[in-house]
Amino acid sequence: MQPSVSRSRPAATRRHKSRWGLALRSLAVLLLLGALGFYLLYQRQVHRYARRAYATLISHRLTGQERTPLLTGYTVHGIDVSAYQGHINWTRVAENNVRFAFLKATEGVTLRDARFQRNLREARRAGIYCGAYHYFQPNYDGRQQADLFVKTADLRPGDLPPVLDVEAQEFHDVAQMRRGIATWLRLVERHYGVRPILYSNYSFYRRYLAGHFDQYPLWLAHYEVEKPALDREKWIIWQHSDESYIPGIKGTVDFNVLKGNFQNLLALRIPATRPRSAASH
Repeated sequence: MQPSVSRSRPAATRRHKSRWGLALRSLAVLLLLGALGFYLLYQRQVHRYARRAYATLISHRLTGQERTPLLTGYTVHGIDVSAYQGHINWTRVAENNVRFAFLKATEGVTLRDARFQRNLREARRAGIYCGAYHYFQPNYDGRQQADLFVKTADLRPGDLPPVLDVEAQEFHDVAQMRRGIATWLRLVERHYGVRPILYSNYSFYRRYLAGHFDQYPLWLAHYEVEKPALDREKWIIWQHSDESYIPGIKGTVDFNVLKGNFQNLLALRIPATRPRSAASH
């Protein structure tokens, strides 16, 4: 009887291994199909993260002379920057068809961008039309944020209008956020005598802002699309990329286009005569 038992064990072992092998192959097929389905559903986001990872890996090799082609079909191109971009050679930027730039000035109730004053001075000197923007923190007082901006931005007649950047998701109450936005826009408009521009990305704007601030010009961020999903008459500037390159900046920068021509850009400027009332009044 002993030899018979000995011969049966290898067969049982083979059957056991065969079942495990089939299970592993089935799991591998399911994982592959799941990954393929995820890619097909989110391929734009996957490509975006892959490009960003690649940009991070090669960042130490960048020279500041890299170039992304400007978007075709538009004649007026611009960028927006903050201290994140580091030192900028504004003369080189201007030589590459950049006509306007919005510079981060402030955020919340205390933060001043460390490179704002230098960027403003050197961009003006290079002949680029400049504006300034405030990054809105929805859980802080709108009046205090407006006051910080007008004390920091130092915009003057001939500059582009001030901009309120609204995209921070961390807020407690949407109605409170809208009241803060309205306060900032009203006070800054009173100070400069020109309507500020409201900036937001497509999904945030559609969910929280659409229909509430239609009297203000809209600067819309919407990436990975051939054109913005909003009707053309609803926006004046389209930020079509946040991972582009322009000679003069070492690393990525946001690319924007103005709807219309150069005369439309000039028409946006802060007027020569404006009230001097402080935003806190």
